Amino acid sequence: MRKIIIFFKKELMLTLSVTAALAAMFITPPTFQRFKELDWHTLGTLFMMLCVLEGFKRENVLKPLIGFAVKLKTMTALSLFMIFGVFFTSMFVTNDVSLIIFVPLTIFTFRSAGKEKYILPVITMENIAAIRGSLLTPFGSPQNLFLYGQSGTNIGNFMLHMLPLSLMSAVLLIAFVIFLYRKNIHEEMTADPASVSGKWEKAGRTKRITYIILFGLIIFVIVSRTQYWYIAATIVLAAILIVDRRLLLKVDYILLVTFLCFFIFSSSISANETIASFLKDAVAGQEYWWAIGLSQVISNVPASIVLYPFTENFSGLIYGADTAGLVSIIGSLASVINYRIYIREYPGNGKKFLKTFTLISLAFFAIVVIPGYLLCKWRFF
Repeated sequence: MRKIIIFFKKELMLTLSVTAALAAMFITPPTFQRFKELDWHTLGTLFMMLCVLEGFKRENVLKPLIGFAVKLKTMTALSLFMIFGVFFTSMFVTNDVSLIIFVPLTIFTFRSAGKEKYILPVITMENIAAIRGSLLTPFGSPQNLFLYGQSGTNIGNFMLHMLPLSLMSAVLLIAFVIFLYRKNIHEEMTADPASVSGKWEKAGRTKRITYIILFGLIIFVIVSRTQYWYIAATIVLAAILIVDRRLLLKVDYILLVTFLCFFIFSSSISANETIASFLKDAVAGQEYWWAIGLSQVISNVPASIVLYPFTENFSGLIYGADTAGLVSIIGSLASVINYRIYIREYPGNGKKFLKTFTLISLAFFAIVVIPGYLLCKWRFF
């Protein structure tokens, strides 16, 4: 029992999500139908990505990217490369996936260069980049994908309405990086590319090729929105069992359970008639603030699902959901992923992460929250 208590104290986000799911099931008893309707697509895709990127890590698949990054001469240039790598890739492979790719790369590169003091502020800005870069496209984040599918608007109109927020965020991120290195904007980044990027073992060539092919399959699943994701998941699982079955022992299953519990919470809450009636009266006309506020309790993906049926102003809902992740770590499940990656590398530093994350992210939120609210008057349709 003592070990269980210590475990749940250490895994704060898991504890929160399990508590929320259990409480919601007491409010609205679970049914088999609601269990079937959970977002298994997102969970399956996340499982595939966690497996493949663990393979990337074990076989050093990202060696060329690491090699390029460490050739940059200054910390400012390196930080901008990492942050905008997240910003642009999140538009196409979702914000959580972009963080899974770049945050471990950032930690490894900065640690190898002896610049660990910059890791937390930079990966926090990568978190912001993931949230604000992904908002431009319908498939940049789970909530965008859901809301885009419900709205019926075309992709051109969608991206046009999201472009102002995306451009403003890009400019602000550059300003934040300059502020971080304000004492020495040209601070050198000295690291031996060969020692940092490591070597490719000839014996691992088959594994590397397999993981790259599987990664391409996962990207296809995400971009195409195919309903046959479970076939892709089966292929990924089978391939890993063949090339390296021990890899499955290293997958971050705690993150998967955290996502599952948040989805259970959302489903149970929205199925309660009393809560649904309250939301119907309270949300209309205040979608922006409701999306931001509710996301701090259940995160922006479940909040979008809960609030959409009661929404009159679609702009307010999507702008609020895409801003909510800047307020707290709970506001976006992508932030939970960032947190999980960091504490796996630095166990016991969870409070330090939360302090830095909250300070920088709230500063960014304070700048963008009012422009986002004013933009709500620009209706999608």
